[in-house]
Amino acid sequence: MELLKIDYLGQPLRVEGSMAGWQELFWNNELVSQKPASATSNGQYVHEFNIQLNGIKSDEGYDNTPKLLRCRIQLDVQWQPFEVVYKLYVDDELMEDGKRNYKDIEHQVPFELPQTKRTFSLVSLTTFAVKLFKSTKTIKLALAGASLAVYSSLFSLTFGVVLFISLMFHEWGHVLAMKHFGLKTRGIYLIPFFGGFAMRDEKVNTRWQAVVIALMGPCFGLLLSLLYMLVYGMTGDIFFAALASLNALLNLFTLFPILPLDGGHIVKNISASMDIKTVAVVGLGVVGLAGVLGFGLGLTLIALLLLVGSAEIMVAWRKRHDSHLLGLDHYGQFFAAVWYFVTVTCLIGVIWFFAGMGDDMLGLPLRMLQS
Repeated sequence: MELLKIDYLGQPLRVEGSMAGWQELFWNNELVSQKPASATSNGQYVHEFNIQLNGIKSDEGYDNTPKLLRCRIQLDVQWQPFEVVYKLYVDDELMEDGKRNYKDIEHQVPFELPQTKRTFSLVSLTTFAVKLFKSTKTIKLALAGASLAVYSSLFSLTFGVVLFISLMFHEWGHVLAMKHFGLKTRGIYLIPFFGGFAMRDEKVNTRWQAVVIALMGPCFGLLLSLLYMLVYGMTGDIFFAALASLNALLNLFTLFPILPLDGGHIVKNISASMDIKTVAVVGLGVVGLAGVLGFGLGLTLIALLLLVGSAEIMVAWRKRHDSHLLGLDHYGQFFAAVWYFVTVTCLIGVIWFFAGMGDDMLGLPLRMLQS
């Protein structure tokens, strides 16, 4: 991830690093200093490098005499909570200092290497087609219409419309979360048989952003189920009870802790921020919860998926240093985990509530979870 970026003499000076301890310093996108991975990622780092200038512009004019500048950057890095204090020295003179915290990282634009011009090929043609697909509103509307037509023909027009609304509401939650973090979005795409997804132009910078974006879809789905419950309470029409239960099941499915579902992304980003002791405790806790749900409540499908999720936790922790994302602090880990489990519990509660009414149709979602 990008720890630091400042402009000096009109050129970008950038430091990349991770919790594994490695750091790389780039001057005008050229690597000029690096530090290897270490057991301790917190602490002080010093980067020293030289800059060869052909001339220097000043108030008196432009000096064409070549000059070699001796530069040194001192970094004091703390990861939880995240903070970087920096000082830039040129020829032993302090030129700039300051600090960056979690909010600065969260709102920065991720750095991407300049793209080189490519010659025509099958790969470039495919890339062009993908970009055209992403940017064409007509294709987006066509996919949405195709999804509605497919679901309506397989089941009924009413079911197709209900499923369409549920998918749109869910993806709308993702889009609003992206916009909350200032990320540019390309809108919502509905793919027949594959549900839908919200596309963004920019990468996230922190695991907190990734967790919030992933959770807001199911949370919006939960709100829609609660709205259906409210209408059912006002009208007594069992149709709205069925809508609430079905919508809850669809959103619960997206929270299963398996990639590429929302639940898989949530579990991955929480787990990758933990230390080994916490990961071990959480992993054992998930296994225990799976036993309770499977043998105590008969929710066999959820229990099985939780066991898969416990494996996902360990895999995500082992690969935690492969990402540029800034991890969650201890408060963020706890809050995200509680938010996730509360959302799952509420969705199961909606399904359980209507299943207890004795109607075969309303009991179907619960029987699917117990299968």
